[in-house]
Amino acid sequence: MKSALITRLSHWLLPACFLLVIVPSVAQDIQTEPEVSYDIRRDVSPPLRDMARHAPPMKRERGEMLEPKSSFVLPTTSAGEDAAVQEVYLPSVSTHTVLSFDGMTSKQAGSVAPPDTNGAVGSTQFVEIVNFAYAVFDKTSGKLLLKPTSIDTIWQGFGGLCQNVNGGDPVVLWDKVAQRWLVTQLSYNQGFSKDFVCIAVSTSADATGSYNRYAFNFHGQLPDYPKYGIWPDAYYFSANTSGGQPCAFDRTSIIAGKKAAMICIAPNFNYTSFLPSDMDGATLPPAGAPNHYVDIPNSANGQLAEFDFHVDFANPKKSTFTGPNLISVPAYLFTCGGTGSCIPQPPPGETLEGLSDRLMFRLAYRNFGDHESLVVSQVVQPGKHSTAVAAMRWYELRSTPTGGKFSVYQAGTFQNPTTSLWMGSIAMDRQGDIALGMSASSTILKPSVWYTGRVPTDPLGKMEAPTVAVKGTAIQTGDGQRWGDYSSMSVDPVDDCTFWYSQEYYNKKHGGASSSNWSTRITAFRFNGCQ
Repeated sequence: MKSALITRLSHWLLPACFLLVIVPSVAQDIQTEPEVSYDIRRDVSPPLRDMARHAPPMKRERGEMLEPKSSFVLPTTSAGEDAAVQEVYLPSVSTHTVLSFDGMTSKQAGSVAPPDTNGAVGSTQFVEIVNFAYAVFDKTSGKLLLKPTSIDTIWQGFGGLCQNVNGGDPVVLWDKVAQRWLVTQLSYNQGFSKDFVCIAVSTSADATGSYNRYAFNFHGQLPDYPKYGIWPDAYYFSANTSGGQPCAFDRTSIIAGKKAAMICIAPNFNYTSFLPSDMDGATLPPAGAPNHYVDIPNSANGQLAEFDFHVDFANPKKSTFTGPNLISVPAYLFTCGGTGSCIPQPPPGETLEGLSDRLMFRLAYRNFGDHESLVVSQVVQPGKHSTAVAAMRWYELRSTPTGGKFSVYQAGTFQNPTTSLWMGSIAMDRQGDIALGMSASSTILKPSVWYTGRVPTDPLGKMEAPTVAVKGTAIQTGDGQRWGDYSSMSVDPVDDCTFWYSQEYYNKKHGGASSSNWSTRITAFRFNGCQ
């Protein structure tokens, strides 16, 4: 299906948007009796670079990816004042730019909006993926190695819906241990009676080479808003079906091109936007450690909920999903009503969605030996001394000693006095420096790409003054107020120091204002002390 207008509905009873209702806190529980299924189709592709040469040009058609709105009202009051607000920036970010260049544009990707921009850095390449295109760059020079190509080109010759339907919500990640690329997107039919997750894992470190291709069937439950995390034993996954649903794909079998299992836990109606942990760095998690899932619980806006997913592909029925471990965090308020549109642009730009109702991709994990860290961000209302409507709340959760429960080590609300900040992504390098990328906009600032960061010697909960990665030169109009579902901050696996951030903005050189003329920016930077 490549219609000009694409509407996705997850479930009549629980839409894809995060529904927050006040319910009592629940004790930790162990979910068992997982559902086990296997790929319905698999093969090995020819080299993508060869298939791309014969692929038809990307269709230039204006489309819009729609998410249904919730009828629930999110809390408009907080348990208290946001004690994590940072009212004064630390000195300028102690980083230097390694590379900064424009990635894909809507003209190259077929004009579907929003782009759902994300990317990942590998050993020699950077891959950017958007709705519905895929491009590969040399990470040293920024040179284009594979021009923007329709994502379904990866599945040409595979057959079925994966070959014929670009379903959106794409994700690309670099498997640091196996030196492979994980590329995924949804695929479904017109009536959503057939709903598939399409997974391709490269057979080498070259993203333009061949892929092991897989299709997994969700049997009429659209796995909307899918997110992934790479762990030693599995590719962990979450989606919004009839509630937040965690699944795990057999990583070892997929890398080998063999029959692969998908183990899913029953959907949890109290959660809809789980994030699985995605491993950074060379040190693996403790042997046998479960993957960690984090979400905002439906009980309050002063907690995070962490779950542990232990998967057992040898004895699938022994797989468990344990939690929640409820983690108290500084109080905050959702912005834009949680799912609404209130972020301003200069006139005549439309107000934009803040997606304050969910955590932002990725949930980045790192094992330092004496402790484990998870970093993640979300969008909240600014605190005092700001006239903006959105700010970035970020967290570092730690488990000490390794294997123990996670709790908040530090948290901050990074705000600007007049500019709204949203759609963030966060990660940590090998020496504990943290980088947070985001979109920035106001009534006088066209949507731009900023980033900030901190070093371990900075005061806890504080970030340094932001750097402008690229200043927008146009505004968005006529897009139903959507601004994507996520962006992506990743860390170079070779030096484990260089951050790569991919985010959308508007550039008048690429067509000016309108929803069909977005651009993306790819920025690589490093903290001065990480050599």
